[in-house]
Formats: sequence, structure tokens, C-alpha cells
Amino acid sequence: MMARRMRDELFQERERSHRLDPHIAPVNEFVAALRNSEENRYVPDVAPMHGGIDATVLSVLRDPGPKTQAVRGSGFLCIENDDPTAERQCELFEEYGIPPRSVLPWNAYPWYINRAPRAAERDAGAVVLGDLIDLLPRLRVVLLQGNDAADVWRRLLKRRPALSQERGIEVVESIHPGRQALWTPDPVEREARLAKQRHAFERVAAALAERAN
Repeated sequence: MMARRMRDELFQERERSHRLDPHIAPVNEFVAALRNSEENRYVPDVAPMHGGIDATVLSVLRDPGPKTQAVRGSGFLCIENDDPTAERQCELFEEYGIPPRSVLPWNAYPWYINRAPRAAERDAGAVVLGDLIDLLPRLRVVLLQGNDAADVWRRLLKRRPALSQERGIEVVESIHPGRQALWTPDPVEREARLAKQRHAFERVAAALAERAN
């Protein structure tokens, strides 16, 4: 697996041509409905290299970055986007043997704002997250990467407290994969954050291995 393949126009075009393949069409139709529900509010499609409705892992970050925009980037949520966070995701999935086709990338606040979502926005994101999960019959793991993702999950559980138990979903919390999550002058704290990330990805990989067996 190579990082930042969305820099390649041929790779981008190939992903666009498959954006309504059967496994990803329900997700991208859901995305289109979100775009239409909020005038001038952009939500990127999800790249078809990911799992769509077949995903067993839902990976939740904070909000779509600039490289998810159609004009400035690929127009997709994708671990192959041309930015450091996507590159780190690509590295982590490869390191822990997590196939991108098993993962659906998402955001705590799915509309493009390029900042931390406010409380009301997190509430809105929680509603959307629950609706998305209802589209994923094979989902087994929700990977919450960063404080915003974890907060939106808690907001969702206030609305649907039995969701994890009803669906048999394992919830795994990690740090955000962006560089800023490791910015601390305390080397002990930095190592603790890295350890949390390692442990989270080990748990995701283990859950996938258990399902395979």
C-alpha cells in the first residue's frame, strides 16, 4: 500500500468512476443527502477503495480536512489523500494489517468546517453517525480517533444507550492520527499517547482476526 496516491490523477479518476459501485453507493447516496440537507455545506464522498456497507471497522476522526474538497483535493474521505493525517492512517493500517477495504472512514462532524466542531455541531454529528451505523450490517469495531470523535460517540449513546450491545460493536479509543496530537513538551506524555494509539490498533487488528476465524 502506497501513501498519498490521490496525487495521481489516474488514481483519482479511477476512484471517481467507482463511487457508485454496489458496496459504496448507499454510503455516497447518504453523503449526497447530507449535502442537500444543508445548503452550501460540503460533505466529501467516501472513496470506493474503502469498505462501504461491507465495512467491519468504522474509523471516526474529527472533521474533513482541506484535501477532501473537490477543488483543493480529491473530493473523497480516503487514507490515500495527499495530507499528513491520511498518510499516517495509511501507515497505521498497513503496520497492523488492517485492510482499507475493511474500513469505512468518517468524521465526528461530517460537514467541512476545518476547525473543531462546537457543541451543537457535535450533537448534529452524533445523529448522523447513528444513521450511518444503521447502514453497516457487518460493523464490529468503531475506532474513535481523538477527543472529538469520542465526545460525539458519547452523545450518540445518550440518544441510543443500547447501541453497542444491540449491534455487538466493540468501541476502541485512540489519539487523533494528526501530528498535533503528539505535540507536548513532556516525553512521558508523548509516549503514553503513542502507547494508546498502538494499543487501539492492536485491538482493531485482533477483532478482525477473530472475525476471520
